[in-house]
Amino acid sequence: MKKQLSFFVFSLIFALPAFAQDDAAELAKKLANPVSSLISVPFQNNTDYGIGTFGGTRNTLNFQPVVPVSVGKNLNMITRVVLPIITQYNITGEGQKQSGLGDAVLSAFFSPKNSEKLTWGVGPAFLLPVGTNDFLTTNQFGMGPTAVALKQINGWTIGALANQLWSVAGDPDRSEVSQLFVQPFLVYNWASGAGLGGNLEWTQNWISDQTTLWLNPTVSGVTALGSQKIQFAVGPRLNLAAPEGGKADWGWRAVFVLLFPK
Repeated sequence: MKKQLSFFVFSLIFALPAFAQDDAAELAKKLANPVSSLISVPFQNNTDYGIGTFGGTRNTLNFQPVVPVSVGKNLNMITRVVLPIITQYNITGEGQKQSGLGDAVLSAFFSPKNSEKLTWGVGPAFLLPVGTNDFLTTNQFGMGPTAVALKQINGWTIGALANQLWSVAGDPDRSEVSQLFVQPFLVYNWASGAGLGGNLEWTQNWISDQTTLWLNPTVSGVTALGSQKIQFAVGPRLNLAAPEGGKADWGWRAVFVLLFPK
């Protein structure tokens, strides 16, 4: 989902205009749940510094709309796209710059509408090679399973999301894809809609035996601009592990989410 958990601008945590705190609390609870029946359009911006030998910088804006669709009396299908828009400097070489789209990941979670004890969803995930630069794409079409499970109780949300992607077609001159993504998450939401928590983003490339690990502490909340429900977010990114020559010194994340409650 990569990810529906996010951070909130501190100055807005205790000021929720335009709608009741009960509404804010319910929206915050749904945002912490990747398979909730809430249409959301997040713009998640990640900026990372001091990458590799040349101290490079990478900015990734993830456009990741989430749309639930009822497919039966007791079943929802939650579709989610993550489309990265990337600009990077001094990553592939000193003075080198690349910018454009990265490969997208499309997921579809089938989830029961009424899960009292444990909320869960399973379905397919697809790797779409829409990258516009050779350094930003795998040139491989991939697919595999995805799943999420979580528990919400007394303001707490704890759970994990995972997917595994394998190449099924693509450029024979490019390396095949076999990649695992795991994202455990934990968040606590107050009645105001403010939240505190974090997630871990672990990517394992089985082909090259390379591990990438990010820790994202979080502070979050919801507010409104007129009648439009929104979420703002900001927070640090900690690169705990990365392939040789690819680790960032530090980074930060800023998020803006448009919310469309049903």
